[in-house]
Amino acid sequence: MYALPVEQTRWQVPGGGTTVFDWEYDEGRDRLLSLYEKGKQKQWDGAERLDWSIEIDKGNPMGVPEQTIAIYGSRVWDSLGEKDRGMVRHHLASWQFSQFLHGEQGALICSSKIVHTVPGLDAKFYAATQVMDEARHVEVYSRYLREKLELAYPINPGLKSLLDEVITDSRWDMTYLGMQVLIEGLALAAFALIRDIATEPLAKTLNAYVMQDEARHVAFGRLALRDFYPELTQAERAEREEFCVEACYLMRQRFLGEEVWRNLDIDADECIDYMRHSEHFKRFQSHLFSRIVPTLNDIGLFGDKMRQTFADIGIIGYENADLDQMMEQDEKIADDLDRARIEQVDQAIAVGQLADD
Repeated sequence: MYALPVEQTRWQVPGGGTTVFDWEYDEGRDRLLSLYEKGKQKQWDGAERLDWSIEIDKGNPMGVPEQTIAIYGSRVWDSLGEKDRGMVRHHLASWQFSQFLHGEQGALICSSKIVHTVPGLDAKFYAATQVMDEARHVEVYSRYLREKLELAYPINPGLKSLLDEVITDSRWDMTYLGMQVLIEGLALAAFALIRDIATEPLAKTLNAYVMQDEARHVAFGRLALRDFYPELTQAERAEREEFCVEACYLMRQRFLGEEVWRNLDIDADECIDYMRHSEHFKRFQSHLFSRIVPTLNDIGLFGDKMRQTFADIGIIGYENADLDQMMEQDEKIADDLDRARIEQVDQAIAVGQLADD
């Protein structure tokens, strides 16, 4: 099922960080403890909450219109027959879900690192719930790739590079910044696109349920860093802004899907060039930063260099977006899908009982 043998792609990263014990067991910060309570209450079982009996069409795994395909309208796309277009859809979906999976494994490792490096017992409490969340996300994405798509791609070089920086940096706040704000913020926006346009129910609900957890994780990062960054010197904040600038340019290239075009050998250079100049893809890239920009503004990393970067990328308009409203909407959509699922199960049971009678 692997596009490249796993023996060739296995990766070992030396970790950094100092373990911090906190002997102060008094009540912690109310906002973090409230998030911890929510994290406990919102645990779910991926084997039960998702309907794994659903069959998918590998020729259009997410059930999305062809206009959403990255190379739609290009000479390459127009030259492909229906079978080859289905192959492109299959590989693009497999590549995208593979990157989600690799990012979630990175988050699993980072959240476990946060437990032992972050000062403050309240933050350790919440980070412990996130470890379980991330393990569940790795479980459901790997199962979707294994059982439904039956194809997996190795980690994208840009994501790998960013994870390497986040995992090896010994400072606890850099783990938060790289994972909770940047990587998970980007993932949230990508999940939302699938949740909102997919008609295939398993991909739609899987991403909606993961988003319900991820919105809490981003909020966790915001709360911790918003309290910490005002204490830093201007030089220390500037260093972190520089890290964010480099990460944003790196992540902007992530979704070109170069590995797919090279693997399929269908005029890769032309596909990549078309995407770079496509208005549709530019809008897609812009949307991907819709969660990151207001979060960086909220935590105080929004100096001149950061503004210039976002203006260059074309995403400066997001800085005043209402993050809390976005989170509430993520929560509501997941709950609505859950209620609809339970109603369908109850109806099926009722129909079965009537048939027995």
